[in-house]
Amino acid sequence: MISVTRRGSARLAAAVLASGLVAAGAIATAGVAAADEAPPSQGGATATLSGLKTFDRAVIHDKGKDQRVGAGLFEMAVDNGGTIQTYCIDLHNPTQSKAKYEEKPWSATSLAHNAEAGKINWILQNSYPQVNDLSALAAKANSGPLTEKTAAAGTQVAIWRFSDGADVDAVDPAAQKLADYLEKSAQSLQEPKASLSLDPPAVSGKSGERLGPIKVHTNADSVTVTPGDTASSGVKVVDKDGKTITSATDGSELYFDVPAGAADGSATLTAQAATKVPVGRAFASATKSQTQILAGSSESTVSATATADWAKKGPIPALSAEKNCAKGGVDITATNKGDEAFSFELLGEKHTVEAGKSETITAPVKEDQAYKFTITGPNGFEKTFSGVLDCKTASTGGGSGDQTPSSQPSPASAGGGSADSTSGGDLAETGSSSNTPIIAGVAVALVVIGGGAVFLVRKKKATATGE
Repeated sequence: MISVTRRGSARLAAAVLASGLVAAGAIATAGVAAADEAPPSQGGATATLSGLKTFDRAVIHDKGKDQRVGAGLFEMAVDNGGTIQTYCIDLHNPTQSKAKYEEKPWSATSLAHNAEAGKINWILQNSYPQVNDLSALAAKANSGPLTEKTAAAGTQVAIWRFSDGADVDAVDPAAQKLADYLEKSAQSLQEPKASLSLDPPAVSGKSGERLGPIKVHTNADSVTVTPGDTASSGVKVVDKDGKTITSATDGSELYFDVPAGAADGSATLTAQAATKVPVGRAFASATKSQTQILAGSSESTVSATATADWAKKGPIPALSAEKNCAKGGVDITATNKGDEAFSFELLGEKHTVEAGKSETITAPVKEDQAYKFTITGPNGFEKTFSGVLDCKTASTGGGSGDQTPSSQPSPASAGGGSADSTSGGDLAETGSSSNTPIIAGVAVALVVIGGGAVFLVRKKKATATGE
C-alpha cells in the first residue's frame, strides 16, 4: 500500500483517522477520489453478517454484575454463493447489522495475542455443528439431552472462556455441562490454512519479463484464473514455462508475461474457486464489528487477487499491506524489482529498498482506530485503502475494557442506518439479526478515540545532470 512510482515524484499519504469528520477532511485534500476504495483481497471468503440464528442464553459475570446474553451460532451469506456459520471470539465488541467480513489469518485478529487460540480450534472441531450427533456429544459431556440451540450455546460459552477470558455460564444445565466438558478437554490445534490465497499479492519487474512467481495456496481441487483487462498491453497470465493458463491447483505458480516494449503499466489477475472454508478460520470486519471464527461452511465461493507493475527502467516497487496484530499496526511491504534504489520516508524515517531487495515496515495504528491510506502516483494514479485495527478484546487490554455489559443495541448498522431497539429487558444478543441488531457485553463506540497520524512516503528524485 505504498505508492507505485515509475517516473518523477510520487508519494503515499496514509491518514490514520480518528472520526468520520476527520476522514472526510483528509479525503477532500487528497485530490481526485479514488476509483477503487477497497484493498486487493488477500484471499479467501468474503461474507455479509445475517445474524445470530441458533442460540440459547448465557450469563456474563462482570464486576459484580450479571448480564444475560444470547449465545450461539451466527450465519453469514458468502459473496457469490454459499453460507457459513460462525461463533463470536470478541465478546465485548458490538456487531454491526449487515457488516461485511473477510477471511483473515489469526495474526490479523485478537487471536494473535491469544495463547489459547489452538484450544478454540479444538472446540470447533469437537462440538456442534461439526459434531451433529447430539446424543453422542451429550454422552461425551455427560450433559443430558442437548438441542441444537443448547449445543450451540454451550459451545459458544466454552469459546468465550478462551477467546475473552470471560467469566460466563450457560443458563441451560445441559449447555453448561457441555461448556465445562469442552473447556476441560480442549487441546491446542494449529491454525487452519486459508481457503485460497496468493503469495505474494503484488509483483513487479521490467517489461519483457515474466513477473512472479505468485504461488497459489488453496484447499479447493481447482482454481479458475482470470486476468484483468490486458487487451491493450498484451499481458498474459502464464505458468513457469510461458504457457497461458486459465486454471490452477494448490502449489501452482502464476506469472504475468509482459511483452517487451510494453508501456509502463499495471495488471491484475483473480483466482476463484468453490470450496468449504476450513473450520477455525477467523473472520474480521472493516467496520467495528466483533470478530468471528468459522464453525461450518457450505460449498462457498472464495477468491483472491494479485497485481503486477512494470516499467522499462528505474525503481519498480511491488507494494502490499497486511494487519499485524502482534506488532499493533499495519505491515507495509515494498519489493523493488527495478534497476535503481527505491527511497521513501515513513513516520519520519528514511527507508531505501535497493534494486532486487525487499523491506517490510510496520506502521503503528492505535487499537480500535480507523486508518485510511490514500496512494497517489504519476498520471493521476490514486487508490484508497481503509480499515479498522481490531486486535484486542477487552480482556487483553482493548479500549473497551473499563466498560460494563450493556443490553442496548449497537448504535448503527454497517450500512449506515440506526439499529432497531431490542425487546426483552436485560436480554442482549451477541450479534444482530436482519431485523434486530443487538450486542453482547461491553458496548464500544464505532467512532474511535485519538488523533490521526499522517504517514508520508515519498520517492526520492534521482539526481541527474540539468535537474
